[in-house]
Amino acid sequence: MLFKVAIARNEPYEFYISPPNDGADFSHAVVSRRMGNTQNMYAGQNGLLEKNYAQTHPSYLKTLGQAHSGWIFGAIAELVDNSRDAEANKLEVSIDMVYSKIDGKDIPMLSVLDDGHGMSHQEIVRMTSFGHKQPDTDVHNHIGRFGIGFKTGAMRLGKDALVLTQTANSRSIAFLSQSLNEGKDNLEIPIVSYRRVGQFMEVDTSVQNEALAKHNLKAIKEFSPFNKYLIGEKASLFHEQITGTQVYIWNLDKWGSDYCLEWQNGRSGGSSFHQGDILIRSKRIRSRPGQTSRMVPLDYSLQSYLEVMFLDPRMKLYVQGSLVRSRPLAKSLNRTVVENDIILGKPVQVILGRCQLEWEQANCGIFLYWHGRLIEAYKRVGGMIHSADIGRGVIGVIDVTDLMNEGNGQVWVHNNKQGFQDCESYARLEEWLASTFDRYWDNNYDTLQLKKGNALYKPDHEWVQCDKCRKWRMLSSGFDSRQLPQEWFCYMDPFNGKCDNPERNVQRGIITVSEKRSGYGPKHGGMLEGISDDDSGQTEDDDVQHCLKKEDDVQPHTKEGGDVQPSLKRLRRGAPRICKKT
Repeated sequence: MLFKVAIARNEPYEFYISPPNDGADFSHAVVSRRMGNTQNMYAGQNGLLEKNYAQTHPSYLKTLGQAHSGWIFGAIAELVDNSRDAEANKLEVSIDMVYSKIDGKDIPMLSVLDDGHGMSHQEIVRMTSFGHKQPDTDVHNHIGRFGIGFKTGAMRLGKDALVLTQTANSRSIAFLSQSLNEGKDNLEIPIVSYRRVGQFMEVDTSVQNEALAKHNLKAIKEFSPFNKYLIGEKASLFHEQITGTQVYIWNLDKWGSDYCLEWQNGRSGGSSFHQGDILIRSKRIRSRPGQTSRMVPLDYSLQSYLEVMFLDPRMKLYVQGSLVRSRPLAKSLNRTVVENDIILGKPVQVILGRCQLEWEQANCGIFLYWHGRLIEAYKRVGGMIHSADIGRGVIGVIDVTDLMNEGNGQVWVHNNKQGFQDCESYARLEEWLASTFDRYWDNNYDTLQLKKGNALYKPDHEWVQCDKCRKWRMLSSGFDSRQLPQEWFCYMDPFNGKCDNPERNVQRGIITVSEKRSGYGPKHGGMLEGISDDDSGQTEDDDVQHCLKKEDDVQPHTKEGGDVQPSLKRLRRGAPRICKKT
């Protein structure tokens, strides 16, 4: 047995300082050792057992950024997702110039500011850590689950990112930087945390000592544009909103000799043509099967993307100081039809209709949302894949949260949240969407009908969002939404209600059924749910122009009252032809 007066541990050994023998002169101490716990150890080069700790090389930050290499707005979406999960009511995205003492000049810095509930020290450490346990359950109103969104998003946008976050009782600063870690073998992420004491913030010594806090703060000031004055200025933004998170990113990604992003500030009181925006400099259209239109603003305009990013938009979003006019697609369709079915035992619902804006831009396709967040846009299915004319202007909206949830914590969504994995659920969904769209198109547009002049396909119902409760209200029939003020509330005309009143759901439009496509079998017969077969519901028949291939294609068709009118043989492929009146 060892009698010990002191113990020191240096794995895998324990060292003991033994008491002196009787008559010893205390000129030296007797040190003994024994093997400690050898669990989770391996034999190193010197024959000693050593633990195998994982290290992260700083170059891994560049690797993370490649998750959004195909589309940089996917990186911004990761930061917007975090704000939504933090239950923010307001989010601002902007790029401004700031002086960099390292570069000796002004450089652009992207900022994402929200008024959510903020993060504690433990939460910001978790956010900046590389991977954590995924949740066992799929929380319906929560988007984040993979533990890499902030890191992949920030490192795609720029080389350096600083996070300033505040809760009711704490404030933290975290610095994820390629510049700081250049030339190092292991990644360093400085974090400084404070706790509220009365009306002031003091270093939280329960999570770090003051020496470490000073070291981390010095590193942040040395390798970023932030000095104590700028940090104080940004922290003062929390005075209006007690909690929230601010993300600042600089050394932005380059496109040739310029920056990948370009930005324009909005004009105060200007029209929609003078809205502030952040654009992808290349303005390239994303590749999609069957895509022919070159007018897809969603692909290169952040304003356009954020307009449709959420299925049920609630946050007030600002880009370069201009308010984003959210556009819930399901509420902006003409001849709306709601289709329900069961796929692999799970209910699915798609809302189909024609959108005037998308018709003008020659776009079409299905918008697929997961947890209320857009994952795929303009997904062409059925006949719209093979012809630019089929489906023009027709938009589908579907939330696939339940279908893409395996039920054991597994979800069939890519970790960059820009697509779905190849799985049975997705394959079955594609088949169902294809047949549903083809049936809708044949029942409504297969006999080609165009209005005279520049007549618009107005939505079945017009909606407006309250600037207080953020609920969507259906306007009364015939009311011109252009008469609404810039800020509108529930008590105003024409709703004249209260914010406590519940929202109304999207309603089906009344449309006319036409002949079905000859390729359908008996299982596709009948009408779509909610469709009327009364021709009196079709109001534009008196103002029709017919696109004719040639006179031999025109067959007589007798309408009610005995008048003979030409019916059309539909052109299924090729460029649109010049129309002439009959």
